[in-house]
Amino acid sequence: MPSEGRCWETLQALRSSDKGRLCYDRDWLLRGEDVLQECMSLPKLSSYSGWVVDHVLPHIQKNEPPSETSGSSVSTSALDQPSSVPRSPLRNPAFSPVSSATSNGTKDKQESPHTEPMVLQSPRGMKVEGCIRMYELVHRMKGAEGLRQWQEEQEKKVRALSEMASEQLKRFDERKELKHHKEFQDLREVMEKSSREALGQQEKLKAEHRHRAKILNLKLREAEQQRLKQEEQERLRKEEGQARLRSLYALQEEVLHLSQQLDSTDQHRGLLQVDLSAFRTRGNQLCGLVSGIIRATSENGFPAAEDQAAAEGALQEMRDLLSDVHQEISRACEEKRRRDEEEARIKRQGSQMQQRPEAHKESPVPNQGPGGKPNEDLQVKVQDSTMQWYQQLQEASSRCVLAFEGLSNSKDSQAKKIKMDLQKAATIPVSQISTIAGSKLKEIFDKIHSLLSGKPVQSGGRSVSVTLNPQGLDFVQYKLAEKFVKQGEEEVASHHEAAFPIAVVASGIWELHPRVGDLILAHLHKKCPYSVPFYPAFKEGMALEDYQRMLGYQVKDSKVEQQDNFLKRMSGMIRLYAAIIQLRWPYGNRQETHPHGLNHGWRWLAQILNMEPLSDVTATLLFDFLEVCGNALMKQYQVQFWKMILLIKEDYFPRIEAITSSGQMGSFIRLKQFLEVSSSIGEIAVVDGEARLWR
Repeated sequence: MPSEGRCWETLQALRSSDKGRLCYDRDWLLRGEDVLQECMSLPKLSSYSGWVVDHVLPHIQKNEPPSETSGSSVSTSALDQPSSVPRSPLRNPAFSPVSSATSNGTKDKQESPHTEPMVLQSPRGMKVEGCIRMYELVHRMKGAEGLRQWQEEQEKKVRALSEMASEQLKRFDERKELKHHKEFQDLREVMEKSSREALGQQEKLKAEHRHRAKILNLKLREAEQQRLKQEEQERLRKEEGQARLRSLYALQEEVLHLSQQLDSTDQHRGLLQVDLSAFRTRGNQLCGLVSGIIRATSENGFPAAEDQAAAEGALQEMRDLLSDVHQEISRACEEKRRRDEEEARIKRQGSQMQQRPEAHKESPVPNQGPGGKPNEDLQVKVQDSTMQWYQQLQEASSRCVLAFEGLSNSKDSQAKKIKMDLQKAATIPVSQISTIAGSKLKEIFDKIHSLLSGKPVQSGGRSVSVTLNPQGLDFVQYKLAEKFVKQGEEEVASHHEAAFPIAVVASGIWELHPRVGDLILAHLHKKCPYSVPFYPAFKEGMALEDYQRMLGYQVKDSKVEQQDNFLKRMSGMIRLYAAIIQLRWPYGNRQETHPHGLNHGWRWLAQILNMEPLSDVTATLLFDFLEVCGNALMKQYQVQFWKMILLIKEDYFPRIEAITSSGQMGSFIRLKQFLEVSSSIGEIAVVDGEARLWR
């Protein structure tokens, strides 16, 4: 309101006036300040005057009621003259300066008896002071009452606000619930609409599905007709392929027959002194070509018309080749006839001269290549001395088989039982070697040595001895050698470190029983001809499966094993052979030399480097051999060994790489990295299995 603003301005003006700046202290008289001493002098009262007023004067007024005259005079004198009130140890707190400010009527308090006397105001002053005190008390009571009323109003407002908030919350909940109902209704309507649309879409899809099913049925009928047509075509193709295959077999048979006729002309070489080696070489190539065509067609299915045409071309060339050979033989016969006539004429002229029978024999000529120049290429065949050694070992193995043929083919149950017990006694200890080392090897060695020495040994809970049958020793020696090689083929191929414990036992048995060592070599050469080294050649009339067996492959049900498995077995046997030639039985006689030592390993390495490498095989065998016994060869031959390593890196690697396809580079790269690392550090590392053999 406008009046409120003017009121505050008035109060502010009064506060800023001279009187407004005066400080008023209602207790200035109580503290005894003589402010108005010049104007008036008031009587001074003791601090007990309040107690006298409250307790003494009321009693006096009751007992002695004064007259108006005396009372007025007394009051006048009391107002005009100050009187001294005696000190008292008690005081009424109602008129004390401290207790007069309170309105709750607290209990009397004791004060010190040595309080100072205080000025007693006049009745008028006391009345004014009492009015002031009463005003303050009333003001405080009004303030307390106003505060109480304000608190009650605030509580009412809080309750009202709380009730209003509760009602608003209820309205909010009702609006929220209404919103949820509306949303649920909308959602249900949307779902019903979607359901209707889905049903319509489903019906549409069903119609489309029925339409597509009709189309698919038509396509299936067409596909079935196409399949039947293709099956008919495939049947016709197979019949044509079988006819071509039979034709190829007939062509191969004729080619082989012509090749035999070509080989039969070799008997004219000594008589006519004509060289038919080129014709025979070409004939062998044509036979190999036809065999390759048949092999390829047997792997790929049925031969094509191009294969049949190529085979017919090879047959025609073979016929022409045989015709040329016959012409060459005819010319040679004519030439021989002329020479015979000339010789007869010379004999008639020089009857004194006699001719030795050896003159008609053909003198040996050195091995020459085309053009009469020495052949600088590597060998394909093994040296004659090595081949003779190989043949001797195979013959010794065959004689051993014949020696126990009676025990092997016996129908007697007792003989069969003895054979089975001897076989278990010979093979089970070898199977137990595996990767064991230390004292267990000596137990196995002693058991095998006792069995070969004719002593009884325990096998399967029974006592077994080779003396139970006259052929028992031959049988045990053969089976023992066969088992050693089989362990290399299987156990060493899977666990390379097993080569060393098996080899050290085999070396010790070899040293005490040399025949077992020869049989081990015979079995090893038969299963792995590359350990000779020996590359078997394909002979005319030989079945392909027999030739693959000669190369070391396993053929079962006309199926040749995979190349990876073949290389794994060859690797195991070469590793066993390399371990045998460098290890000796530690408990044997050290005065004697190794029965098949490192000199044989050096011979094998030199001979295989003098022969043309084989794809994927030579690199694998060289790596396995050098990794196992390279360290021993390095210590034995030192500088010569490193010269051979240099020869392999510089001269032999290019030959291996030239015949190695991209899918067979693994073994070549492994060998190359091994030799490069060894050359860089100047040492062939010892294989882990050898280092921990006797730990």
